[in-house]
Amino acid sequence: MRPIMLRRLKKQVAQDLPDRIEERLDCELTEGQRKFYLAELQRSRQALSTLDPASGQSRMHVLAALTRLRQICCHPMLAGGKKSLGSGKTASLFEVLEPLYAGGHKVLVFSQFVEMLKILKTELEERGRPYFMLTGQTTNRGEVVQAFHECKEPAVFLLSLKAAGTGLNLTSASYVVLYDPWWNPAVEAQAIDRTHRIGQDRTVIAYRLVTQGTVEEKIWKLQQSKAQLAQDVLGEEGFTGSLSKTDFDYLLEDTSDQLESSDPS
Repeated sequence: MRPIMLRRLKKQVAQDLPDRIEERLDCELTEGQRKFYLAELQRSRQALSTLDPASGQSRMHVLAALTRLRQICCHPMLAGGKKSLGSGKTASLFEVLEPLYAGGHKVLVFSQFVEMLKILKTELEERGRPYFMLTGQTTNRGEVVQAFHECKEPAVFLLSLKAAGTGLNLTSASYVVLYDPWWNPAVEAQAIDRTHRIGQDRTVIAYRLVTQGTVEEKIWKLQQSKAQLAQDVLGEEGFTGSLSKTDFDYLLEDTSDQLESSDPS
């Protein structure tokens, strides 16, 4: 493909862009969330042990199990858990947001789970914090984006990773939070690029929230080792398609000892 491909990097085209800083922020599960996560992990391992590893059905079940575990890391309510179990990640998010509100900043918060954005929307309403929201169901995208730009107060823009990962110019914000990790780091980079683009005159700071000792941390490590396979030319299907049975075993291995040792109680 090399003779017919032309790739221009952003740093070659927009040399005047400000710096871009990316930081991983580790989160801990609450006690109730941890027990829920471990129970689901054991249930998934037992269910998958009865399937033929070579079958396509097995691969679908593995991806479904991983999605459910990732949802629990975000908030137990996404996987049918009770609100009273709490979410260590949601608490960590607001530990990030409150100082940014106080400093007068606007923040983009991305999640792949629309239901998670709705939970955060409710939390922001209860705290009386200005917010905007854009998902695949949003019909007046331009109006919502314009309202965010024109808002004079510090505000949060809740964004669906898939619906808002490309095509938007949101340079009025200089902070980005990736609430949950996605398989393909290129998709995450595109989300950050909603504000780190021509027209931005401030340093862009992006935080990745990763729950320690869970499948989220393992996904992050796989991202690092498989970064070459996650280039835009492959897309997210190319990345998940590159995962081997060994990778799946690694993602679903028993981490109860690790989570028990990190139990804050």
